[in-house]
Amino acid sequence: MTTWFILSLILMFSIKLIVTSLPTSVVESFTQKFELHPKLNDANVTVTIDGKCLEGEDKIQVINHFNEALFLEKYYFPPNSSGTPLIIDTKRGKNDVRFSMYSYDDHVDVVKQYKKKVVAYSLRSNSLQKHSMLVTGEMNETTAEAL
Repeated sequence: MTTWFILSLILMFSIKLIVTSLPTSVVESFTQKFELHPKLNDANVTVTIDGKCLEGEDKIQVINHFNEALFLEKYYFPPNSSGTPLIIDTKRGKNDVRFSMYSYDDHVDVVKQYKKKVVAYSLRSNSLQKHSMLVTGEMNETTAEAL
């Protein structure tokens, strides 16, 4: 009886030690699956505005501004955005993900579509808010209430 108790204590301690001291790379790969605003790389991303694909320096610049943008808040209902969105298509694992970005004076609305889900959130990025390629949308009542 005492032997089994000691063996079970050693086993429980070993499991606790393994779970509480996971390597950083394992923890990061696990949390990246649930990120709302992920970091993108330019290798597997296409950026389009008004049906025209951006290439080269413009594409890299938009992706860098998207990666550096600050997350403000998640919307529980996607806002009614007007204007022409900047669309970023990418692949995360097996899933295709589409980001539609609408620029305003004080923030950028992002609508993320993946699988059959739609999630909306807002970002703050001076570069994306003032970017000449983005057509600014007009702020309507729904967007104003969300702020």
